[in-house]
Amino acid sequence: MSTPNTPYKIYLEEHEIPKTWYNMRADMKNKPAPMRHPGTLQPMTVEDLEPVFCRELCEQELNETDREIEIPKEIYDFYKMYRPSPLVHATFLQKALDTPAKIYYKFEGNNTSGSHKLNSAIAQAYYAKQQGLKGVTTETGAGQWGTALSMACAFFGLDCKVYMVKVSYEQKPFRREVMRTYGADVTPSPSMTTEIGKHILETHPGTTGSLGCAISEAVEVATKSEGYRYVLGSVLSQVLLHQSIIGQETKIACDKYGIRPDVIIGCAGGGSNLGGLIAPFMGEKLRGEADYDIVAVEPASCPSFTRGRYVYDFCDTGMVTPIAKMYTLGHDFIPSANHAGGLRFHGMSPILSQLYADGFMRAVAVEQTSVFQAAQIFARTEGILPAPESSHAIRTAIDEALKCKETGEEKTIIFGLTGTGYFDLVAYEQFNNGTMTDHIPTDEDLERGFASIPDFGL
Repeated sequence: MSTPNTPYKIYLEEHEIPKTWYNMRADMKNKPAPMRHPGTLQPMTVEDLEPVFCRELCEQELNETDREIEIPKEIYDFYKMYRPSPLVHATFLQKALDTPAKIYYKFEGNNTSGSHKLNSAIAQAYYAKQQGLKGVTTETGAGQWGTALSMACAFFGLDCKVYMVKVSYEQKPFRREVMRTYGADVTPSPSMTTEIGKHILETHPGTTGSLGCAISEAVEVATKSEGYRYVLGSVLSQVLLHQSIIGQETKIACDKYGIRPDVIIGCAGGGSNLGGLIAPFMGEKLRGEADYDIVAVEPASCPSFTRGRYVYDFCDTGMVTPIAKMYTLGHDFIPSANHAGGLRFHGMSPILSQLYADGFMRAVAVEQTSVFQAAQIFARTEGILPAPESSHAIRTAIDEALKCKETGEEKTIIFGLTGTGYFDLVAYEQFNNGTMTDHIPTDEDLERGFASIPDFGL
C-alpha cells in the first residue's frame, strides 16, 4: 500500500479524542473462552467476580455484545491532560535503515507515568472511587503500571498498595520512588507479608519473582482487606477495552492523512498495549473490511505465544484467581530476570489468545541483546530512549523494514512505543558494558512450567 508524505508528528485535535472505548469481543465470531471459577469450573458471573473487582469493571469484563462503551466524563476530562498522543513518522529511522518502508510509531510515553498504562489506571481508579472504596491493590512488573495506578489513585484520593516483582524492585528503584511519591505503598514480591508470598519463598527460595507471584499477593490482600478491590494492568478484557483508545486515535490519524498500514506491531506480555493498538484494525479484519499483518512480539525468555500451550490455567502463581483459557507457560513458570519486566508474565490475554489461535495475528519471540541493539538504533535516530518492553516492537519493526530493503517492497509499518526507558538505565548500563546475556528456556525448563497446569478436563 502506498503512503503519501505526512507530517513528522501527527497530532489530533482535542475534540478528536474518542468518546467511547471499542470492545473487540463484539466483532469476534469465536468469543474468548469464559473465565471459570477455580472451585466449580463454571463460567464466572458478575457476582463471582465482585469480591475481587469493582462492580462496573466486572460488567465490562464479561461484556461481549456492546461494540462501543461510553467513556465517563471524569475519565475523558483526565485523558485530555495527556491525550491525544502523537503518531510519529519515523523518517530518521527510515533513513538510517535505507529502507523503502514507511515506519510510524504511536508514542504513549508523553505522560507522567511514562507509558500507556495510565489509560486503564485512571478508569479503574475512577470506578473504585464511584463504588466508595477505600483503596485498591495491584501488582507491577517493570513498574509502569504501578506508577500509573499510584498517580490515578492520588488523583481520586484512594489508597494504593503495590506488589512489585522483586527483580524490578531492585533494578528500578527510581520508578519505585515515583510510586511512593504519589502515595503508594510498594512491596517487593514475593514477600513475607502474605501467606501466598511465604509459600512461594519456601517453594522457590531466592526467586526473583514474577508477575504471577505478585498478582497472587495483591489478590490476597484485596480479598482480606475491607473496602479494597484488586485491579490489574493487563491480560483482562476490561484493560484491553480501556486501552483501545490507543488504536482508535491511531486509526483516526491514519484516516486523516490517508495512511494504510500493512504491518501493525506491538510488544506482548499480558496484552494491554498490543490489544489496545490493534483494536480498531482488528475490528476491520474481523468484519472482513480490511486486512493487516498483525504481529505480537514477546521475549524469547518468556515465550507464551510461540512456545506456550493454549489451555485453561491460573493467571497467578498462588492459584487464587479465576482460570482462563490462554496461551500459557504454566502458572508456576518463573522467567529469567530479563529487563523487560512488563513482559514477564506466564500467560496471555484470553482475547488475544483466541485471535492468535484463529489465525488473525502472528507472533515472534526476540532475544534481549537484539532488543537493546534495536533500542540503541532508535534512540540515536529518533531521539527517544525507549522502554525495554517497547523495544521488542522496535526490533521487529526494524526487521520488517530491512526485509523491505531486500525485496524493494514499500510497506507501511506501525508499531506501539509504549513508554520511555529513563528508569531502565541499569539495563542500558549492562548492554553498554557488554555484560547483558540472553536466556532462552530449554524444552525441559518449559516442561517444568507445563507440569504445573492442572488437568481441568475442559
